Amino acid sequence: MSIETQPQKQSLPLAGIRVLELGHVVMGACCGLVLADMGAEVIKVERAPEGDDTRRFGGFGQGLFHFFNRNKKSLAIDLKSDAGKAVFRRALENTDVLIENFGPGAVERLGFGYEACKEINPGLVYCSLKGFMPGPYEHRPSLDNLVQMMGGLAYMTGPTGQPLRAGASVTDILGATYGALGVVAALRERDQTGLGQNVRASLFEATSFLVGQHMSTAAITDAPVPPMPEGENPWTVYELFTTADGDQVCIGIISDKHWAALCREMKLGLLAADDRFTLENGRREHKDEVLGSLQKEVAARSTKEVLAACDAARIPFAPVNRPDELADDPHLNQSGALVETVLPDGRTAKLPKLPLQMKDQGFDLRHEPPTIGQGGADFLRIIGLSDQEIEDLFEQQVIVEK
Repeated sequence: MSIETQPQKQSLPLAGIRVLELGHVVMGACCGLVLADMGAEVIKVERAPEGDDTRRFGGFGQGLFHFFNRNKKSLAIDLKSDAGKAVFRRALENTDVLIENFGPGAVERLGFGYEACKEINPGLVYCSLKGFMPGPYEHRPSLDNLVQMMGGLAYMTGPTGQPLRAGASVTDILGATYGALGVVAALRERDQTGLGQNVRASLFEATSFLVGQHMSTAAITDAPVPPMPEGENPWTVYELFTTADGDQVCIGIISDKHWAALCREMKLGLLAADDRFTLENGRREHKDEVLGSLQKEVAARSTKEVLAACDAARIPFAPVNRPDELADDPHLNQSGALVETVLPDGRTAKLPKLPLQMKDQGFDLRHEPPTIGQGGADFLRIIGLSDQEIEDLFEQQVIVEK
């Protein structure tokens, strides 16, 4: 089955770059997504006959495949068979980039480690996404949740004794994005040298970068940094407040002008007139009184009133939203940050685009996530396989399409 492609509205920076995505779950798929959205031809290599595991995930994982695999083709192939390996070698000869995020040693056992692939195609950019960079831990399998724990992120997120995983696959996504950045840099270098190279990104190292600011603070203060829920904010008013509707709003007063503006727009005459609170040092000295008084004022107003006052005051503020509420966010809709996509059951939903604009434009949905093997036969024709060869591969169940 061919991929139906939407008309292209813009020139794409990675048009003409071909990527084989030999990955699974989030990290490999996200790296491929970044490159695909920016115009690369990304062929997702899936296990035949069942396809990628995320197609069948439940719970929090139900949306993974659909979100991370737009703008791709699918090649469902048996890479353990001799015929499948031969087809994959043919594909490598005609590819610019290979992404892999299999477990330690897995691609080498298949015969497609970096050294083997470099022999097949010296110009190949080989992006290896792992739990760990080369070192004492490199043999370990890993997951986003695990590296958040060992990388200090979970410690910083939850209160003492209750390490808390972040509410999204942040290290998978960050590591994948670093991998995509490395791919683009390697392609730029290939323009000069004609040679590819091995690009590595990892979960653990990405997590350590996330908490680098806390490592720096600990080094400067010569003391461990407490978890964020217990740490001292740099400003007195930098908290969650509950409105009369029961909603929570985060308000940040980071200057004395902000305080005056909030008091003006919320008509907080008594607080504004209290000289003890005019300057940040005074507000900090009387922190409990300031926060208690402000909470009473917020609790007496509707969410709409509080948000409008904060907006009019031009101070930092934010409502606490659920992810599903973002589809109706007026800013995301007007800025073009969302794209309407067709779900597997035929319904439509708005999902985030790549959060990047070039030439004042975001990156559009060109085609929906592929079904198993969709677009794979077309890709094989492009790299030179005949219709008869492709038909034979289907008959032998080396490749499948559903």
